[in-house]
Parts: sequence; C-alpha cells; structure tokens
Amino acid sequence: MTIIPPSHRNRQYMQLCWVVPDLEKAIDHWVRSTGAGPFFVFGAIQFDDPRYRGTAQQVEPCRASIGQFGDTQIELVEPTGDGTGLWSDFSAKGRTTLHHAGLYCTDYKAERSAYTADGSELAFEGLMMGARTCYIDTTATLGFLTELITANPVAEQVFGAIRSASEGWDGRDPIRSMG
Repeated sequence: MTIIPPSHRNRQYMQLCWVVPDLEKAIDHWVRSTGAGPFFVFGAIQFDDPRYRGTAQQVEPCRASIGQFGDTQIELVEPTGDGTGLWSDFSAKGRTTLHHAGLYCTDYKAERSAYTADGSELAFEGLMMGARTCYIDTTATLGFLTELITANPVAEQVFGAIRSASEGWDGRDPIRSMG
C-alpha cells in the first residue's frame, strides 16, 4: 500500500473533542461562551469489533454530546465508569481535557496507514454504525489523539442533522436527544 505523505493527508479537522467532568456544565459553558450548539446528547456509545491497544475491549462507559461551532463539531464526553480506557487514559479525572481532533476520511485505510507508518500507535479501533473508526495516539507529537472516521451515509445523516440544527439557532433548547 502506498503511504500518503504528510503534505497530501486529510488536513480538515472537522471535530474537536474534550473529556469533561460534567456534561451539562460543559454544554452550558460552550453555549454561553461561544454560541455553539445546540448539543445533541447520545445514548450509550458502543462499537462493534472493538479493540483497545490490541485487546478486545469496549470503550469505557460515558455520556457524549455533539454541537456545531461554525464548520467544526464540538464533542464533549463525560466518562461514567471507574475503569481505564480510551477516555480516562488520556485525560485527567475531574478535569476538562482536549482529547482528540477528528478527520472525516474518504480513504480510511490509507490515512490510518499513514499515521501508523509514522510510528503513532493505534489506541482504539472499531465499527461505529457499520463504519470503521479509530483513534491514533498522536499525543507525543500533537498533544491529543487523532480520530479517523470513515465517510459513510449514516454519519452524513447524523452530522448533517447537527449542522442543520445550528443554522439560525436562537439559543433556545440547547440540549437535545439524539437517541
């Protein structure tokens, strides 16, 4: 497989994610401070075929939400379990921490290979709603993880609904359910 040189990689971060100690407080802060939103709260996050650092392991329990801030999605994740894993291994408990920046990939395999060929470790990989997603451990070089999301129709629909809700949003009803 041909490795994509850095100058030709996907450079359009479409999402920034913070791990937060309190989801509602974090949403309120983003809404009041920046006007981002509305935020859609998701039910339990589960992956099919999950692998954390090479071992079959589901992401630790959490609550999550996504809101739109201009062209960028803001994702907020509140871990709800006491275990270790994707959210807690990269974030100090009880503190708000930048966790990852997300890239929406039309060539997932090539992007993934480019990062791992550069020496970055695959922290987590699984199927989200049938599409491959992974988190590359780029903390040593970038200070956060890099999430790769395979472009797919389900994500297009969900991300499109979040973006549409933000267009002309008047600040009312800042927390909504996504299921």
